[in-house]
Amino acid sequence: MKVLNVTGCELYHATIVKGEGCYVIDSNGKKYLDFEAGVWALPLGHNNLRVNQAIIRQLGEISHTAYRYTHPIVEEAAADLLHIMQLDDGKCVFLSSGSEAVEFGIKIANKISGKPLLLNLDKHYLSAYGVAGSIKSTPWVSIDWQSGEKNQQNNYDVLLKDIPFENISAFVFEAGNSSGNVMLPPKELIQAIVSKVKEHGGWIVVDEVTTGIGRTGAWFGFQNYDIWPDIIACGKGLGNGYPVSAVGISKEACEMLERTDFAYGQSHQNDPLGAAVAKEVLAVISEEELLKQSLERGKYLVTKLKELSAKHNCVKEVRGIGLMCALEFESSVDSDTLSIIHKKLFDAGFIVGLRLATRVLRFYPPLIVEEDMIRDMVLALDGILEEMQ
Repeated sequence: MKVLNVTGCELYHATIVKGEGCYVIDSNGKKYLDFEAGVWALPLGHNNLRVNQAIIRQLGEISHTAYRYTHPIVEEAAADLLHIMQLDDGKCVFLSSGSEAVEFGIKIANKISGKPLLLNLDKHYLSAYGVAGSIKSTPWVSIDWQSGEKNQQNNYDVLLKDIPFENISAFVFEAGNSSGNVMLPPKELIQAIVSKVKEHGGWIVVDEVTTGIGRTGAWFGFQNYDIWPDIIACGKGLGNGYPVSAVGISKEACEMLERTDFAYGQSHQNDPLGAAVAKEVLAVISEEELLKQSLERGKYLVTKLKELSAKHNCVKEVRGIGLMCALEFESSVDSDTLSIIHKKLFDAGFIVGLRLATRVLRFYPPLIVEEDMIRDMVLALDGILEEMQ
C-alpha cells in the first residue's frame, strides 16, 4: 500500500468503496453497520443527500475565499451555529479540524487572560497537536477526578484545594468522551470547577469536537452540566464527513480580544464550502429532530448493553449518554481476547470502536441509527461472547 498508516489502528479492510446511511459497503458488496460513524464524524450517516446537494450548490458558486472578502453563506452559518451555542451576540470562526479549533480557542483564552496556566481533567483528550496536545506538561494542571481516595463522598473541596485558580487562564473542558472511554465527570464537580475559575477571572473553554452536534442527546455535551462557556470548539459532526470545524466566542471574550493585537491566518479559514456544509448539517439535525432521536436511541442502546452485561460476567460496566456509549470488560479479558472479539464483530458486519488499554468497546453510531440495527449488533456481540466462554 502507498498510504502510510500511522493511526495506531490495525487495518482490517482496504476496500470499502461506498457508504449509505449507517452502512459502509466493500468491493464485494458486503455491508457493515458503522457504529463508529466514521471517526465519530457522521451524525447524519454516510452519503447524506441534503449535505451532498449543499456541497454541489456551493461548488457552483465559490468554494474558497481569501482574507479580504467573504461570502454570505459564511455569515449565515455563523449565525445559525452561534444560536444553538446560545452565543447569539458573540462571533464565530470556521476552521478545518477539531484539533485546530480547540487550539484556537485556547490561544484566545491565553491572549485575553494573561495568566500562565491551563486547567483540564486528567485523561480527557483535547487535541492531536499544539498546547492542547501536550496536556501532561506545563502549562497544564490536571484534575485527577477519578481517584477514589480524593473523590470520596464527592468531597470536591479536597479535590480542588491545591489548584492554583488565581493563575488559571482557562478551564478546558471535554464533556466525557475521554478518548472513547466515556468517562462522565459528575455535574457538581464541573460546576464547582467552573465557579472557582470564573471567581478568579479565568475563562471556560469547552471542547465539543466529539461530544457536540447531537452526540450526547443535546446540541453540546456541556449542556448536560448546566454551565455557560465563553469559548466553544466543535468539529467532526459539524461537517458530516467534510473537514470543517468552528469556534464560537462570547461577546465579552470577543470585545477583549479585539482590543489586542491577536491575529490568526489559515488558508481555509471561513471558507464558503465548509460553512455551507455546516449550515446544512445543523438544519437537518434540527428539522429531523435528531437530538431527540439521539437521546432515545442512546437509552435503548444502553438498555441492550446492560442486558448483555447481566448475561456475561466478563463485562465490568456499561457507560453512556446519548449515542456515546462504552462497554468495559473485566481485567480477566486480556488484549488478545478483546482484539479477537472486535475482529469477529467486524467480520460479522459491525464496526465498533476498540480501546485495548482500557478494555473498552465503544459505540458512537450516526444519530439516524435504528433500533433494529442496535438490536442486531448486540445480538452478534452476545453470540461472540457465548462462543468464547
